[in-house]
Amino acid sequence: HCDRQETMTFELSHFNAALLFALCASTVFGITQRNTPRDMLRYGAYCFALFVGGVVVAAWAMWLIKH
Repeated sequence: HCDRQETMTFELSHFNAALLFALCASTVFGITQRNTPRDMLRYGAYCFALFVGGVVVAAWAMWLIKH
């Protein structure tokens, strides 16, 4: 049928959404907070590692609180 439309859905888990946010935020932080491309990359990677580490620590803290 001609009027049938297919939609594509994109579902993320909480962890995947946190990783996507960390990637976007660390990219912006790296670009806006440093001047040279090398420093931008290093600071962006550092921010990404801190975001992901914070997510893992928060997940463990919530697990410990629950149990």
